[in-house]
Amino acid sequence: MKNHLWPFLSAAILGAAMAGAEEDADLAQQLQNPVADLISLPIQFNGDRVGPDDTWRSFVNVQPVIPFNLNDDLNLISRTILPINTREPFVTTDDEIEGLGDIVQSLFFSPSAPTASGWIWGVGPVFLLPTGGETRGAEKWGIGPTAVALKQQNGFTYGALANHIWSFAGESDRDDVNASFFQPFLSYSLPSATTFFVNSESTYDWRENQWTVPINFGAKQLVPIGGQPVQFGLSARYWAEAPENGPDGWGARFEVTFLFPR
Repeated sequence: MKNHLWPFLSAAILGAAMAGAEEDADLAQQLQNPVADLISLPIQFNGDRVGPDDTWRSFVNVQPVIPFNLNDDLNLISRTILPINTREPFVTTDDEIEGLGDIVQSLFFSPSAPTASGWIWGVGPVFLLPTGGETRGAEKWGIGPTAVALKQQNGFTYGALANHIWSFAGESDRDDVNASFFQPFLSYSLPSATTFFVNSESTYDWRENQWTVPINFGAKQLVPIGGQPVQFGLSARYWAEAPENGPDGWGARFEVTFLFPR
């Protein structure tokens, strides 16, 4: 009897394992879509050399993504960036540099299904919230448009996300905000739920006519931990362009993303 049952049991176990692997690979590729219908909590640990003395700067970005189904055809995707400075960029005894910076809140209205040609897109407003105070932020309220467009096929994801923020209120003695953000991205996800990627998180300051251009490249791996899918990522960052006394040379990022499939 045991010999008769074993082929069926082994086939069932193999089928379940293959289904689980396919689900993990699908989740890994969904994570490359900034407006996916997927709740996620990325936590990024960053480190760079900055300033004339190449002082080490470290900071954490917490970036919760929460989708809301407005109806059968339209989703609202909330993407929040909460920057936390964990070490001062220059040698100083001012502990107020450490803590929460200005929050950037984006809202994307995105169709629940791709276009006939396979493109995924979203548009909406972006807000700058002056939560960083005098030492960690611009002390300005800001608003502007944001948009994203991407395509996913054969394991590849490619596209770009962009926004522009103008300040409209805040401390009068602080500089106005007039900045554009542009993030082109390209990634490839394997059936093993491993993803290789390259992107840039470039900013152009229109007041100073200054680009800041970091180029990130690395790999991520999705693994289930106690039934909870978690993605770990490690990447290097090269600063192709930055302001004087800004980041220079190479930096690094370690990322942990918690997923909550709906």
